[in-house]
Amino acid sequence: MAGIEEKTDIHHDDMASIHRAESGKVQRISDNNKHLSPELAAALETCAIRPWSSSSLHLYVSILCALCCAYANGYDGSLMTAINAMPFWQARFGHIGTTGTMVSVVFSMYNVGCFIGGFPAAWITDRWGRRAGMAAGAIIIIIGSILLSTSNHIAQFIVGRLILGFGIASAQLAAPAYVVEVAPPHWKGRCVGIYNCGWYAGAIPAAAITFGCNYINSDASWIIPIVLQCAACIVVLGLVPFIPESPRYLMKHGKEEQALAILAKFHGGGDPNNALVQLEMEEMRAAAALDEANNTEAWWDYRPLFATKSNAWRMFSGNGLAYFATVIFEQIGVTSVTAQLGYNLMYSALAVVGALTGAVLTDRMKRRYVLTFGTAVLSITLAVFVGLTSVIQKAVDKDEPINAAVGKGAIAVYILFGVFCAFVYTPLQATVTVEHLSTSMRAKGLALCNVVSQAMGFINLFAGPIALANIGYYYVMFFIFWDLVEALCWWFFGVEAQGRSLEELDWVYEQPNPIAASKKLG
Repeated sequence: MAGIEEKTDIHHDDMASIHRAESGKVQRISDNNKHLSPELAAALETCAIRPWSSSSLHLYVSILCALCCAYANGYDGSLMTAINAMPFWQARFGHIGTTGTMVSVVFSMYNVGCFIGGFPAAWITDRWGRRAGMAAGAIIIIIGSILLSTSNHIAQFIVGRLILGFGIASAQLAAPAYVVEVAPPHWKGRCVGIYNCGWYAGAIPAAAITFGCNYINSDASWIIPIVLQCAACIVVLGLVPFIPESPRYLMKHGKEEQALAILAKFHGGGDPNNALVQLEMEEMRAAAALDEANNTEAWWDYRPLFATKSNAWRMFSGNGLAYFATVIFEQIGVTSVTAQLGYNLMYSALAVVGALTGAVLTDRMKRRYVLTFGTAVLSITLAVFVGLTSVIQKAVDKDEPINAAVGKGAIAVYILFGVFCAFVYTPLQATVTVEHLSTSMRAKGLALCNVVSQAMGFINLFAGPIALANIGYYYVMFFIFWDLVEALCWWFFGVEAQGRSLEELDWVYEQPNPIAASKKLG
């Protein structure tokens, strides 16, 4: 143990030396790079990345492959709320209704699959690589979709949802880890943010497809949308053999030469001696050595996540109303299924504008401020929505006509909430999670984060239909208070990561006060 402690101290010094290196170059940092750490900004002065070179295009294709994994998750978000309102789906499965216990089981079984699948997904991603994790997820999603589309009984449909969630867990765990590890450090915020916009790349086609298929007067109206969920998975399986493995995964497994070759190609314009490439290699070597001294490779052992103060600090991190969009639209006076699906499509289309705007600005905005004040705005927006909905509900209870202006206002505010939520959380929910975990514990950390997220999602998807059936819009009030709690947590516990490399964030978390250290690093 004494030897390990001594080795750990040495590598702590190595990490500290990284942040003292090239300090004399700080004065030459350009105004455009003031949001970056001094060492990274100095290295970027000689950056040789050409945005439209063949290597950069190859990098974009690699990120597209990961984005397709987010597509499947987003597709399901619009798919189930839409087909649940379709008459032929209801007829096939015994008219289970749009709210209630059986609907809760059908919706939430997806989260159960994600919950169970997180732990084996972490093992696959750590043992066989980030690409293998994405490929495994794509295969399992296809199997789940086949079961769903061929279902004649609700039991088979529920099992299909379970398997689908299992596959999503693998894809969603491996893909963001891959993007943050392969992207250049000054691009990682945008790359991971755009990756997570893949949710809308799935949600919008799903909303459009279900809207169009609703006019089909047969079971094909719900079978076709389910089958098309496989489209992105086929793209993933086609691209995986042709994209590079994560250089940090390769470094962790002792393949330094391969890691250097990938960094040189994608971050150094083909030059292995480029300053940015050498800075990343130096940081990766020190981080890998520290991980080797402090971590275990056992797939079942999650103790390293909590073994030190720095690791425990990292394990911090929800709104699931979009799953029930059609039900919410019905409760504010939109009774036509076609109109509900149309508004669902509008919700997704406008939300993607917010998501892409947030993703493009991710590397320029302070994460902590956006998450704190953005979440507070979400709470205020929902409060306005509840106020308008209460007016509508009173009119319904008295069997009076709904005021058209109030009804349109409620729809507009709910869609506005979706745009704000997409701006704040679509780019940052993936970015913040993956960049705050070290290479050795990124897969396991994402698995544990997945377990917590899916547990909360299960509660929402199981309780949501029941709550909407029994208490209506009052259910939304929970999210008002929850968002306020989240805003306070982001302000008091959030560590600023803007402009930091992954290894620099490792160093930040080793400090006595990570929040203060993250502010001083730049």
